[in-house]
Amino acid sequence: MPISAAVILVIKLAAGVLADRLLGEARRFHPLVGFGRWAAAIEAAVRHHVGAQRGAGALAWVLAVLPWVALALWLRTLQPWAHWPVDIALLYFALGGRSLAEHAEAIAAPLEAGDLARARTRVGWIVSRDTAALDATGVAAAGTESVLENGNDAVFGALFWFIVGGGAGALLFRLANTLDASWGYRTPRYLRFGWAAARIDDLLNLLPARLTALTYALLGRTRRALACWRSQAAAWDSPNAGPVMAAGAGALGVALGGPAIYHGRLEQRPPLGEGRPADAASIRAALGLIRHGVLLWLALAGGVALVVLALPFLTGATGHA
Repeated sequence: MPISAAVILVIKLAAGVLADRLLGEARRFHPLVGFGRWAAAIEAAVRHHVGAQRGAGALAWVLAVLPWVALALWLRTLQPWAHWPVDIALLYFALGGRSLAEHAEAIAAPLEAGDLARARTRVGWIVSRDTAALDATGVAAAGTESVLENGNDAVFGALFWFIVGGGAGALLFRLANTLDASWGYRTPRYLRFGWAAARIDDLLNLLPARLTALTYALLGRTRRALACWRSQAAAWDSPNAGPVMAAGAGALGVALGGPAIYHGRLEQRPPLGEGRPADAASIRAALGLIRHGVLLWLALAGGVALVVLALPFLTGATGHA
């Protein structure tokens, strides 16, 4: 990688993270709302003209996602300096760190204050399980699991794909993740049509999820986190959520997983982590892992950039000697 490219990448990373921290997600005219309408129109057209099989779902994914990625790549070429605002804006768009923190605090605060009804309502905004009958520990566990999992989906996955592919890479990841959340359910409607969206999201998350799990482990109870990752992740349905949540729960020293009700049906889920029951503090501790993890990633990226920057001087000195 050219010297200038390494330094530019770190500056863009820091700028995108700072923009997310200061601005959060757009309150009005959010781009994902428009993308959701676009995806719904694509789905309707493909179902009508092609069908609802796996191939049709793959075609719909291509039509929904790739034109926007191509547009991002084209915008970067309009001017020599265009890559700066395009990449930073797309990373800001792909990140959801501040939004995740706001949602998590909206669960932890009423839970800590003893307002279980409000805590149930707010956790229901970010999880797909039924929350009406959850006790305080159940609400805290659901919130902690969601924060840990979304640390990958809303933060580290976007950072990883930005490092790999710039703004277009971050955009690809965010749109693929959004389609998985819309089409990736194992319901009669999406069992075949949503297969491609689910598998592509799994593929894009393969490396980021494991880097997220490693990040959690390094920043928490490392040995316990790695042990939980090794012994518990494989039992989880999702190949990527398992490592992330098992390592995160182990790093926090909290017991998660277990039974949960989805769409009126009780599911016995494998255990995650070990230690004390979840509470409001564990939700905030999970947020702490993400915040510190972002700083760690930025520090590592900056360190690599400094090494690349110093290489010509080091090799030049060696050659002169």
